Amino acid sequence: MEKRELTCIGCPLGCGITVTLDGGKIVDVTGNTCEKGDIYARKEVTNPTRIVTTTVRVSGGQAPMINVKTKSDIPKSKIFECVAALKGVTVPAPVKIGDVILKDAAGTGVDIVAAGNVEKLA
Repeated sequence: MEKRELTCIGCPLGCGITVTLDGGKIVDVTGNTCEKGDIYARKEVTNPTRIVTTTVRVSGGQAPMINVKTKSDIPKSKIFECVAALKGVTVPAPVKIGDVILKDAAGTGVDIVAAGNVEKLA
C-alpha cells in the first residue's frame, strides 16, 4: 500500500489529506472536511490538472501587458509547453476579457483567454 499526503486546494481550509493507494487504485481518502477535498484528492493522484495564468505583450495599448489564463484546467504535464507557446505572442489592442489569445494551447484542446482589458492608445 502507498500513501500520498496532499494539501487540499479545493476550498480555503487547506485540509491535510491522505490518499491510500493499492496498485495504483484508490482505496481510501481521509482528512478532508468537505466533498471538494475528496474530489480534489482523487483527481490529483490519478490525473492532476491546473489552470495556467501568465501575461502576454500588447501592441498599441494603454498597457504593455495583459493577464491571460487557460479557459479551463489542463494536464499538469503540459504547463511548461503551454507557457512556452505564449512566449512570443503579442496581441494588438484593444483586448477584452474572454478574447481568445491562443487556440488549443499545447495541443490540450484548451484556449488561452484574456483575463483583463487593455484599451487602444488614443
